[in-house]
Amino acid sequence: MAGNFEGKLLEMGVTLPDAPAPAAKYVPYVQVGDTLYVSGQIPIGADGMITGKLGDDLDVDAGAAAARICAISLLAQVKAACGGDLDRLVRVVKLTGFVNSTGDFGDQPKVINGASDFLAQALGEAGRHARSAVSAAALPFGVAVEIEGIFQIR
Repeated sequence: MAGNFEGKLLEMGVTLPDAPAPAAKYVPYVQVGDTLYVSGQIPIGADGMITGKLGDDLDVDAGAAAARICAISLLAQVKAACGGDLDRLVRVVKLTGFVNSTGDFGDQPKVINGASDFLAQALGEAGRHARSAVSAAALPFGVAVEIEGIFQIR
């Protein structure tokens, strides 16, 4: 039976995937006390990685959709870290979003809103968080967005 958070996700039509494996030599998350640090998640959709550069071949809506996928992967990592029980999540503390964008693109916050809005909708007050949204000249594999997160768990 799905808990509160996963029940809300199901109402939203979202089933958490298995936590993505790291793409290089790092661990997907580290827990220190009740704080969980989740490594950067990239947008991997049904058709593979979402690649491109905001301000060039991707618009804000496409970037926000990619950021939403990153948020789903972040929650999948939190669930894995919590032994399969997402309801051990207390709150999202902070996200750092990296946006693969041109030098004149200035809507990084609107792109990362795709993740922030999703987490607030799915988790309620526990999904509201501090955040940074920054431009990157390039990201691994040419992906549009990468987002890392800090979470409080019990």
